[in-house]
Amino acid sequence: MKSGIDTKISPHGTIYSFTRLQEAPEAYSAQAPYTLAIVELDDGGRVTAQLTDLDGPVQIGDPVEMVTRKLRTDGARGMIVYGYKFRPPLKQ
Repeated sequence: MKSGIDTKISPHGTIYSFTRLQEAPEAYSAQAPYTLAIVELDDGGRVTAQLTDLDGPVQIGDPVEMVTRKLRTDGARGMIVYGYKFRPPLKQ
């Protein structure tokens, strides 16, 4: 028997809203300052995620793609926690 909910979401979307965090929660303080965005996915959903690999200013409506990145390091043993972030699409 499978537990939990499996949901596939689009890995592509556009920036719906964003802010720049200067002072982050303790678990993310080493990454501050960073940009946090609400991303409107191509399939219609919205997620909140950190932006990464930014080369210039961010604007509402900019296209982004989901990538797996390190989110933080936890505990005395230094366990690395990975998750999704969004970046501008790579140029083909």
